[in-house]
Amino acid sequence: MFYAILAAALVVLDQAVKYLVRANIPLGGAVPFIPHLLDLTYVQNTGAAFSMLRSHTWLLTLTSSVVVAVMCWLVVKGFFKNRLGQFSAALVLAGGMGNLIDRAVFGFVTDMFKTTFMNFAVFNVADCCITVGVPLLFLYVWLYVGREEKKEAGESAGDGETETVERDGQVSETDEK
Repeated sequence: MFYAILAAALVVLDQAVKYLVRANIPLGGAVPFIPHLLDLTYVQNTGAAFSMLRSHTWLLTLTSSVVVAVMCWLVVKGFFKNRLGQFSAALVLAGGMGNLIDRAVFGFVTDMFKTTFMNFAVFNVADCCITVGVPLLFLYVWLYVGREEKKEAGESAGDGETETVERDGQVSETDEK
């Protein structure tokens, strides 16, 4: 339940920041936010990261919908067994949902964070969630997925344990099965 609340809170934060930017900064305008580090600017991005696929908003909307639906299904089915999996799922869900809302409602994603110390893509809260959540999700899959099944299979096979057996006065060890 905590991770569902976290995901919902991140979507609310993302949408609130985007609303404030659209309401208070003119399109293309910028306001200093963290000196020498970050400016708030208002950019309408019809594409994905680095404005890729700008003329294919429908494809990005469809892809985001599928990702959000699959992640919801995995969460409901209990795929994520520990905190790392649940945290990464919450981040990916929040990021996907935040940008999906923008694409569905406005036809573009509102981006606002612009680094001032280097030339980099303008991004938003949802992008941050995705950027952190996806690598954590890969880490979760790499470290944990399939291990439970292997562990259970090993336990049912006896894990190579042996037992001592006495036959005709001879003591020997055999694999327990």
